[in-house]
Amino acid sequence: MALPRARARGWVKAAAAAQRRRPAEDAGGPASAAPGSPRAALYVHWPYCEKRCSYCSFNKYIPRGVDEAALRRCLVTEAQTLLRLSGVRRVESVFFGGGTPSLASPHTVAAVLEAVAQTTHLPADSEVTLEANPTSASGSRLAAFGAAGVNRLSIGLQSLDDTELQLLGRTHSASDALQTLAEAQRLFPGRVSVDLMLGLPAQQVGPWLRQLRELLRCCDDHVSLYQLSLERGTTLFTQVQQGALPAPDPELAAEMYQEGRAILREAGFRQYEVSNFARNGALSTHNWTYWQCGQYLGVGPGAHGRFIPQGAGGHTREARIQTLEPDNWMKEVMLFGHGTRRRMPLSELELLEEVLAMGLRTDVGITHQHWQQFEPQLTLWDLFGASKEVKELQEQGLLLLDHRGLRCSWEGLAVLDSLLLSLLSLLQEAWQQRNPSSVPRG
Repeated sequence: MALPRARARGWVKAAAAAQRRRPAEDAGGPASAAPGSPRAALYVHWPYCEKRCSYCSFNKYIPRGVDEAALRRCLVTEAQTLLRLSGVRRVESVFFGGGTPSLASPHTVAAVLEAVAQTTHLPADSEVTLEANPTSASGSRLAAFGAAGVNRLSIGLQSLDDTELQLLGRTHSASDALQTLAEAQRLFPGRVSVDLMLGLPAQQVGPWLRQLRELLRCCDDHVSLYQLSLERGTTLFTQVQQGALPAPDPELAAEMYQEGRAILREAGFRQYEVSNFARNGALSTHNWTYWQCGQYLGVGPGAHGRFIPQGAGGHTREARIQTLEPDNWMKEVMLFGHGTRRRMPLSELELLEEVLAMGLRTDVGITHQHWQQFEPQLTLWDLFGASKEVKELQEQGLLLLDHRGLRCSWEGLAVLDSLLLSLLSLLQEAWQQRNPSSVPRG
């Protein structure tokens, strides 16, 4: 399908100008959208990597003769199809994830953005993020992605220790990582995020904290801390299971997380979500959509989405998963216009459970206004105001329920999983009392 190049070039030019204007940070984050809002985020999955990292269980493949032109056409087609199905009239952000999307051609990124701008409204200041690995992100390549419309980078550093990087199966060194970070900041000042992992086998608190401090001397305004999760089927899982590596120590990981977030706070970073820290207003607009349970469309092999198919006359939000294997996904896109493998309508209770679980991951939590967009009758006060458990959590300084809404304290964010067990149970009990005939799905 031919795309109108003049309009696309106009969008890229306007986006470049908008990139020079930094949005001001407000008290919370980007505005949240109502359940059936005509706004949405768009996630685009690039399924290929140079090699599979030892800890990774994501849907990714090692390329053998990839026909990128064919893949590009399918990404464009599916993006246009899902945008029409959703009835979305405005895309707030686009996120190219993977896999390793920095292995893709900048032309592929530009083609997808052109398709979005052709099909719906893509504001010039929309956040457009690309995940990048140091070994596939030279300065000239990053500049080409910027020319294609990318205005934010998320760099998978993971560690600044070469031994740990080898353990993780990464293809870059600490020196590569720092060089890529410097190039990225030169090209995208104030718009570069970095990932740092904690809780690796044999990792100790002191050396990890020194890595974090080293990173703070040269990083930009967004840092993500992720604890290693040993996933069945990965090389690292097998090595630990067979005794070749020691199992990660959860107590040491908790200590790293607690001390790390304190260091980041001292450095002027706001912990706006369990794993994410920003200063100077550099919150991720795209991820904020997830945490606020806004609509998002997933394009590409194995991508996930959540939206109401209003363009097809739908009224219920659906969880959608695209076909995993790239070749099969491409065949389905060429036949049907999209490769959606599963569509799961979300019940009212399931949606509220997501609003609660995702919203409490943020420092803002769930405001009364936000909750009422999803549930206008059963208020947060109705659910939690008279609960002894909630009162105890408040007395322990872990949870706040007040005129603003429901949210974790700084201390509570660190133990969110344990808090959610009680809060989700209270929501389910209240829902059953109000709707005695409704039966939760198994």
